[in-house]
Amino acid sequence: MCSLNSNLTTTMADISTSAADKKEKEYFANIPQEAPGFFLKGSHQYDWGLKNRLSQVFNPKDGRTVMLAFDHGYFQGPTTGLERVDQTILPLEPYADCLMLTRGIQRSVIPASTRKAIALRASGGTSMVSPFEEWEGELDGKKVKFGRPGFEPLSNESTALNIEEAIRLNASILAVQVFIGSAYERQSLKNLTDLVDAASRYGIAVMGVTAVGRAMARTAQYFRLATRIMAELGANVVKCYYTEEDFETVTSCCPVPIVIAGGKKLPELEALSMCYNAIQQGANGVDMGRNIFQSDAPISMMQAVRGVVHEGLTPEQGYQMYNDLKAKGTK
Repeated sequence: MCSLNSNLTTTMADISTSAADKKEKEYFANIPQEAPGFFLKGSHQYDWGLKNRLSQVFNPKDGRTVMLAFDHGYFQGPTTGLERVDQTILPLEPYADCLMLTRGIQRSVIPASTRKAIALRASGGTSMVSPFEEWEGELDGKKVKFGRPGFEPLSNESTALNIEEAIRLNASILAVQVFIGSAYERQSLKNLTDLVDAASRYGIAVMGVTAVGRAMARTAQYFRLATRIMAELGANVVKCYYTEEDFETVTSCCPVPIVIAGGKKLPELEALSMCYNAIQQGANGVDMGRNIFQSDAPISMMQAVRGVVHEGLTPEQGYQMYNDLKAKGTK
């Protein structure tokens, strides 16, 4: 196929210094951003209600969170491990700080007696079966196939609930996908800003989620761009992927807390290492799903992740905890 996609590294604003500006970038990664009078980065000037809700999502003792993400069904249907949320997720609930889910699952499965913070999925509208647009044409007299640059129907989301519904469901934070570099980038950013406008009136936080897509480059360069845009437009928290190189520059130049996505299923030690490295490099927590509920022993893995995030365990210590719990029959 003759792709019309251009390499993002030639178009992103966060590439390099221009010819007119020779000054090197300085991220001050070794200097923490101050938040006088409050425990959470970038949140000290919010109203009481918003601070209180963020204190439910993030542990005030260490400023970190273990979010359990199981909202995948809103576009993937019954993902492996989520065929029966009541059987696979409810046993994990006691070990999470925050549950990231859809309103349908919240109402139908999650007990109203839970004391966990609620991160409510607030965008949607497309599914995994939405077709990528391709067509045939001619180039230099030869038949070729074309695809629209950055086009992916999955990015064509809208807001999936209104603020009154979020209030009814007692959400602490609303999660909205943002597709930087995709055909519907503007729409997804408008979804974010519309939710920020509505949620801020009632002291509810908004988390911008860096969405997976053809335009997403898994580099610090891309995530610096995406996370900063969302923070500048009002997101109170940002979710993105961990990068092996220069992740500390992503967290440093984002003025609000970053939590990392777990992404695809990894071997347990690798997943725990990713958590540890992200925290050491400035992340305020993790929002993990498949690396927990698709584990051979999800409850053991959930406790190991908590150990790394909240108790300062090394990846090796966390992995030992996982194996010890698993050996004792903790599934």
